[in-house]
Amino acid sequence: MTFLSSFDDSSGAPLGAPSALVFQAVEPGEGQRWSTWPATIPTERGPEPRPDWLVTSAAAIDTELGVVKTGKEANLHLIERAIPDVPPDVPGNRVLLAAKRYRTSEHSDFHRSAIYTEGRGLRRTRDVRAVAKGTSFGRAVARVQWANAEFDALTRLTELGASVPYPVQVHGTEVLMEFIGDGRVAAPRLAQVRADAAELRDLFHQVADFMRLLARGGLAHGDLSPYNLLVHHGRVVAIDLPQVVDLVSNPQGFDLLHRDCVNVCDWFTRQRLECDAEELFGELVGEVGF
Repeated sequence: MTFLSSFDDSSGAPLGAPSALVFQAVEPGEGQRWSTWPATIPTERGPEPRPDWLVTSAAAIDTELGVVKTGKEANLHLIERAIPDVPPDVPGNRVLLAAKRYRTSEHSDFHRSAIYTEGRGLRRTRDVRAVAKGTSFGRAVARVQWANAEFDALTRLTELGASVPYPVQVHGTEVLMEFIGDGRVAAPRLAQVRADAAELRDLFHQVADFMRLLARGGLAHGDLSPYNLLVHHGRVVAIDLPQVVDLVSNPQGFDLLHRDCVNVCDWFTRQRLECDAEELFGELVGEVGF
């Protein structure tokens, strides 16, 4: 397969025109693959308007840069998506992405409590039975289900204006999203941040605003803690979202919302910032949109 590879000013382009592109044979090497963007359908891609930094060219190659975090259910990898040999300062041709990959049944003890999935449904009866029985096929279905759930949650929250990574695409059991960090270094989790009183107060208000925005949309994070909130240059960004629950359709929704409030307030209280979980919960319940 042949794709554009480099710039060439001697290609005979009309005077004053941008540099022409020379087509050369470029193939992915070890630890690389062709961009999976062309393999996705519109419903598997992030919401519009899409950010300027997003690389969507079929000529792009994904390069593995290492593992950011490992988990029981999924690993987070760092990849670079770029068009080969295009100068790095050319906009829209190179970007770092976080790839969350739900692990295979041979290498995971994949599980998710049914408390999160109440109110959700699988379309095919066969899939429902397989997931319930925990068969090999059922575990495969569950991994795809959770990848899609995370992508859908990121998409919905992006559309609501919440501070979450932009969801680039979902492809099988892999969710590609905006990488939050500087260079190749991921932003620290809230639990790792050391802040003074004023900074803590600002961080708390950002977290409460995030929870308030979800509540207005009839949602709760469901597993909120200082370990799935990043702090990037003073901005709080929520991550790990496959378990986001609908407060209307999930009978456990308000219990999970209350638990989120307790987790958040417990941490801030330990940092000597006054926080009343019951007061926060009551405020959020009043914000819930039905």
